[in-house]
Amino acid sequence: MKTWVKATLVAAVVAVLLIVAGVVYGLSSQGVPSAGTDESGPQVQRENSHVLDDGGEGAVTVVEFLDFECEACGAFYPLVEDLRAQYAGEITYVIRYFPLPGHFNSKNAAIAAEAAAQQGQLEEMYHRLFSTQAQWGEAQESRADLFRGFAEEMGLDMAAYDEAVADPATAERVQFDFAEGEALGVSSTPSFFIDGEPVTLEAWTDLGDRIDSAVNGKR
Repeated sequence: MKTWVKATLVAAVVAVLLIVAGVVYGLSSQGVPSAGTDESGPQVQRENSHVLDDGGEGAVTVVEFLDFECEACGAFYPLVEDLRAQYAGEITYVIRYFPLPGHFNSKNAAIAAEAAAQQGQLEEMYHRLFSTQAQWGEAQESRADLFRGFAEEMGLDMAAYDEAVADPATAERVQFDFAEGEALGVSSTPSFFIDGEPVTLEAWTDLGDRIDSAVNGKR
């Protein structure tokens, strides 16, 4: 083979390899963790999704995409807690992060919740964030120190908490839920899914009615 032909082939192979490498890098740098992903498209619930109540096999699964700073989520919070108590043992309740870009501290709050989750204290932080929303919601400066104070009051290992908050993987975990929510058509919060189907909220009682119907259908 002539030298110039060999050179041309080598250059072509190198170009292809560079393109492939660029594609792989681009996919790996999107901030979506590999855990819990597959080729079947977006999923309402993943293996790494956070379960607050596990109703066991055959239970109705309710998934909420939430933003801790969202006033509507805060308004739904007492209703959700009532429904969790009312249908205890009959529903599996799952929460996923969906921090809206327009809320200054929504991502900080989600990161605080995820950091607490890594110490098995997600639900306690979930309650703290919603019960104090009026204190920090709509603030235009970081309230990460306030959330850290909640973690300290909860008795968390603060070195581990600080490490988790600073770890890019924690923010990536939050972003993973957000990106999948968008892929599922979520655009506002709270957004609910019951057994994988989206719930349309037109009246205050719609969520409870849908849960009741789904539970009665399995009794």
